[in-house]
Amino acid sequence: MRGMAVPGEITSLGLVVNTGREDATAAASAVRSWAASNGVVVVESDSSDGTAFATVDLVVSLGGDGTVLRAVQMIGDASPPVLGVNCGTLGYLTTIEPDEVIDVLDEVRRGSMPRGGAVEERMLLRVEVTTSTGVRHTLRGLNEMVVEKTESGHTVRLEVAIDDDHFATYSADGLIVATPTGSTAYSLSARGPVVAPAHRALVVTPVSPHMLFDRALVLDPRQTVRVTVRGRRGVGLAVDGLRFVELNADDVVEVTADPHVARFLRVGKRGFHQILRDKFGLGDD
Repeated sequence: MRGMAVPGEITSLGLVVNTGREDATAAASAVRSWAASNGVVVVESDSSDGTAFATVDLVVSLGGDGTVLRAVQMIGDASPPVLGVNCGTLGYLTTIEPDEVIDVLDEVRRGSMPRGGAVEERMLLRVEVTTSTGVRHTLRGLNEMVVEKTESGHTVRLEVAIDDDHFATYSADGLIVATPTGSTAYSLSARGPVVAPAHRALVVTPVSPHMLFDRALVLDPRQTVRVTVRGRRGVGLAVDGLRFVELNADDVVEVTADPHVARFLRVGKRGFHQILRDKFGLGDD
């Protein structure tokens, strides 16, 4: 969804930095200096409990798509817009370069939309894990939930139900439930479809299935996907590659669309299809 208002005059911002990249740390220093000169409070945290950036007006992510995913884990229900700054290879979630960030912050602080900019909403996943002993975990993700084997040399059995109706028991290396945003991540490498991120859908993609039905499903976002672990082989659950839960036989994972969304401040003219084209070298010869 596009066309939402810019954050307006900002008084605080969250900062997430890939400290392993020199261009990201240099850009972070520039952002801190800009904030100090403009009376803007900078909040930095490594916490992923959803409270780190609960009160900030904007989150600046300096790194690649992985850094943006980490930022989303910190924003919580308040969902301030995230500005992704590309400090690495071309990403789907980063839209400006490090040398552009200060100009964009100046425009946003004045309450004006940066050139070619818009605030977009992206669907999130809500992942609820119930173990066979009754322990519950609730996680949130932007890209995907993956249930996958943790030991090589065998497959795992995963029983899948859609809205309480049994669909299939997969014999596979794993199973992915992705958002449209995540359809270009792990799901794509597992032969899943590309879904434009403005859509709302649940994309269910098996990983190396050993069965006749080996296709991905695109489901209504109002549906619930329930995955039950069958058998006693090692299985783990990961959300956006950042949060991991070990699963055992009869543990249940329910995936739905989260009632909250992630918001991104997108800047520039390069839309999703242009990024996809450039990623895969689809330009005219």
